[in-house]
Amino acid sequence: MRDYAELWEHAPSGQLLLDDDGLITAVNATFASWTGHAVADLLGTPFPALLPIGDRVLYTTHSLPQLMVTGRVAEASVQVNGADGRRHPALLSATRVTAGSSGAETRIVLVDARQRRRYEEELLAARRRAEESQALIAQAEAELTALVHHDSLTGLLNRAGLLHALLGRLGEGRTDRADGAVPTVLFLDLDGFKTVNDALGHTSGDELLQVVARRLRRASRAGADVARFAGDEFVVLDDVTPSAAGGVADRLLDVLAEPVVLQGVELVLAASVGICSAEVPVAPADLTDAADLLLRRADTAMYRAKAQGRGRWEAHRPGTADPGAERLVLLEQLRAAIRGDELRVHYQPRQHLASGTMSGVEALVRWQHPTRGLLQPAEFIDAAEESGVIRDLGAWVLTEAVAQAVRWDAAGGPPGLQVAVNLSARQLADPDLVPRVAGVLALAGLPASRLVLEITETALMSDPDEALGTLQELRSLGVLLAVDDFGTGYSSFTYLKQFPVDELKIDRSFVTGMTTDAGDRAIVASCVHLAHAMGLVAVAEGVETADERDALRALGCDQAQGYFFSRPVPSSELPVPGGVVPT
Repeated sequence: MRDYAELWEHAPSGQLLLDDDGLITAVNATFASWTGHAVADLLGTPFPALLPIGDRVLYTTHSLPQLMVTGRVAEASVQVNGADGRRHPALLSATRVTAGSSGAETRIVLVDARQRRRYEEELLAARRRAEESQALIAQAEAELTALVHHDSLTGLLNRAGLLHALLGRLGEGRTDRADGAVPTVLFLDLDGFKTVNDALGHTSGDELLQVVARRLRRASRAGADVARFAGDEFVVLDDVTPSAAGGVADRLLDVLAEPVVLQGVELVLAASVGICSAEVPVAPADLTDAADLLLRRADTAMYRAKAQGRGRWEAHRPGTADPGAERLVLLEQLRAAIRGDELRVHYQPRQHLASGTMSGVEALVRWQHPTRGLLQPAEFIDAAEESGVIRDLGAWVLTEAVAQAVRWDAAGGPPGLQVAVNLSARQLADPDLVPRVAGVLALAGLPASRLVLEITETALMSDPDEALGTLQELRSLGVLLAVDDFGTGYSSFTYLKQFPVDELKIDRSFVTGMTTDAGDRAIVASCVHLAHAMGLVAVAEGVETADERDALRALGCDQAQGYFFSRPVPSSELPVPGGVVPT
């Protein structure tokens, strides 16, 4: 601010400000020297009563903008001397400067006539710089708007851009058109995208999302807005009649169903679609609420479509529940359950098939909900995984299971009994996982070799290189590692050979059919053989009959678990301390 004041004070041009009454409110030293008066004497006096002021060219705020725009200059000649040949402060000039009525001060600039051309060139250069700056600002604003309103991966509108477009359609009165077309939201969620993403990796997952974006653009009418709402959720916004909305959804599903090849694998996409149309004209004050309601209702209809078989669409029905809101309530209740005393760990024994003795137990979480009763993992684990609550939930299960193993030891349980705890993909990617496991073991005093961490095949393959590093760190602690649900994923044997795992757990879907289906029996035999060839323990899941147990023994499978031996039960109901599993 001081620099600007000095520039004003010592500028080569004389400068002053007038108020609406034409009185001088500020003046610089250059102007004062031209008039021969002190600055203080000039303040509050009318202009141009203080002339003559020498051979100068006068510009006002009325002429400066004109110069900036057209290059023309409005100027006024002023009388140099009075009749006596001397400067006369009371001599009035024929030039009259009229102050504006805007309430803003008028700026007067007087320039030596000999420097007039340079001054005007400087003003014109300033105009060019200002125009260039305005162009850059406009470009930056456009780019910023594009960034704010568009998804960087697909180029579609993002959530903010979609809301802006939806508010625009509702605000333009499109809910009251003569042809009956109204703003309609089609909310799409890809079916099975997580499996593809886990199996082929995030790069291929991103490529798949880009394919979906291009297809949705192609299938949508001109003038429709297409957005990537979040993750693998997309929205198409169009003005259609409610009766025609189903046909739009069918067209979108047909285009998505065209095969796509990623990493040499041919995939057929499917999606679940929820539809909701604006029903009545919306008042300006209610636009935001109306837009939010449309999206939520379309989301609700999408969940209903997914629950009824996927690859289909459902339209909003008045009175249906909002699964999105229910999910938020569930997650908040789950967070409270972790902090409180509502979670339980049940344990399912594992048996040495050769000896019939218990080799260990698998810890499985349950939720004793205050109003819904005992909830199984299928009712809350997916929501916990997607939201990140799984990290706190998994830490709680790990701590409780390790502590229980120590309590069994104190009660005289079978020596060396192992406890297995499941890890999700999000837990495996958690940088705090290894120190957390080390801390829990150290605090409880349980040998690391007594803890088995089970990771699904798809979780391992979502990012094999990162998973390998984490597994190596866990292995260095001394814990054992198992590949869970083996045979259902897309694992590469090259990676599997590199993973420092100790067990392969054969998925129950093959075990269940092995006594009646030669193909399932061959798969189980191959899994057992592969495990032994790699020096791993083969464990069968889901054993429910004596015939399945005997078939596994015949194939040389090492261990097994399932309802035939025991359902998951509270710790107090386990066959401990004897360690023999009744069959």
